[in-house]
Amino acid sequence: MPSVMVSVAWARSRGLCLRARTQWPSSSSQLLQRPVGSRAFGTRRNASVSSNASPSTRKSHAYERPYRVAVIGSGPAGFYTTYRVMSKIPGAKVDMYETLPVPFGLVRFGVAPDHPEVKNCQEKFEEVAASPDFTFVGNVSVGEQRDHPTGNTVPLATIMENYNAVVFAYGSSQDKKLGIPGESALRGIYSAREFVGWYNGLPEHADLAPDLTQGDEAVIIGQGNVALDVARMLLEDVDVLRKSDIAEHAIATLAKSRVKRVRIVGRRGPMQAAFTIKEVRELVRLPDVGFHPVEPGLIPPDLQSLPRADRRRIDILRKESLIPMPEGIKKSWSLDFCLGPKSFRASHPGEHQLVTTIFERNVLKPSPFVPEASVFATGEEVRFPSSVAFRSIGYKSAALSEFAQVGIPFNKKLGIIKNDGQGRVAHDDGDQYFSALPGLYCAGWCKRGPTGVIASTMNDAFATGDAMVEDYVSNEPSLNNHQRVSGWEGVKRDAKVDKARVVSWADWQKIDSAERKRGQAVGKEREKFTSIKDMLAVLG
Repeated sequence: MPSVMVSVAWARSRGLCLRARTQWPSSSSQLLQRPVGSRAFGTRRNASVSSNASPSTRKSHAYERPYRVAVIGSGPAGFYTTYRVMSKIPGAKVDMYETLPVPFGLVRFGVAPDHPEVKNCQEKFEEVAASPDFTFVGNVSVGEQRDHPTGNTVPLATIMENYNAVVFAYGSSQDKKLGIPGESALRGIYSAREFVGWYNGLPEHADLAPDLTQGDEAVIIGQGNVALDVARMLLEDVDVLRKSDIAEHAIATLAKSRVKRVRIVGRRGPMQAAFTIKEVRELVRLPDVGFHPVEPGLIPPDLQSLPRADRRRIDILRKESLIPMPEGIKKSWSLDFCLGPKSFRASHPGEHQLVTTIFERNVLKPSPFVPEASVFATGEEVRFPSSVAFRSIGYKSAALSEFAQVGIPFNKKLGIIKNDGQGRVAHDDGDQYFSALPGLYCAGWCKRGPTGVIASTMNDAFATGDAMVEDYVSNEPSLNNHQRVSGWEGVKRDAKVDKARVVSWADWQKIDSAERKRGQAVGKEREKFTSIKDMLAVLG
């Protein structure tokens, strides 16, 4: 594998050694099932050293100068990993790189605007950023210039030459596609990821301009929490949303929306669906919005035998399905199970506006009540009128443009950086074994895939941070083999970063203040800038 050879050569040129070959998990599910802190991936040197041990307790250590870390990505995974490392390695210096001029990633652009309590984690991130050992490097992407044409870009190789460790925590920037007829040809079909970014003010999707005026029925394909968030945005009273930090362009579009009926469609049944009780409860509690009952045959007869989380989730569906739809209800939604998407259709050949989404009915074997039930298509077609459709079947990470060049292994199928389950970047050599690459780590969705909530991302990031601390305490090889490195100052010098303004944490605080003032003027917490140009204009 050429990319591996480049990496080996790169490491050896700096006097580093690759760690011992250890068994590689056979699947992503096996990787995700590893307990945090598990050493099941192989034997490591100095295994008795605890990640809680303080480096200062050792008589001698290779790092007689600051341990410098570059974190690529400023979302929850990046900040929680930074917090863990800085709290356990005295004097560690972390530079956090972010493509946008603003931090917080998924917390700012992925959390639903009517969930402000979920964003409370920003307070912890602000504590981290207040440390003199932390530097925010905003409006700077890592890769090639085409990845960030209007801002600054630094090569990954330059990053690696100026740090003792690099943490990849850049999340998932792509969504999975259905691959069915009409998906790319018809108007009215959107990615849920892009729609969420649009209503949250993500500059990349500020111009999405979804058309919600072509009809009154919408279909959402997928039954995870993002799908339910999209449904809630379509059905919620716009006046309620006005008080949140939702983008003003989204308010204008939703105010004109004709959508009254929303179907959230999944291939399997309630027992296999990915949504959580919180999101279902919020939907059923929407004022003046009705819920269509779930097919009784999909509700397990013995709820008490189910695990608590499943029991509560299924029970709320059972109870709500028994409540008659009130008369006069103008908006409604349903969870439509056991339907596989087959195609999108226009009204006539040659037309380009979506009017119908066609599904194929599935059966679940051996039983719809078995969590691991298999899906079998019956051939029976089910057609839903739909002037707008959203695919919400999952996100995935993409490899940075220089990964192959520097030998960082990436699993395209799973959309993750190959790693040992604890966050150490590692390559496999073809026989289910891997060798960890010195000083390279990953955290969050690019490590384990786009699963879980912010709390699970925190635990995942802590596991990566603990792996870094363990390697530090154990004097494991690092990038540049413990040599003196300059961090961001060295990157600025070597990459000649001068194309656009680099945004500091103090600069971000000015942007934050300006957004809050804009929000006060319209009676909300903040009004986000939805273009990089406007963000930078605040700084003069």
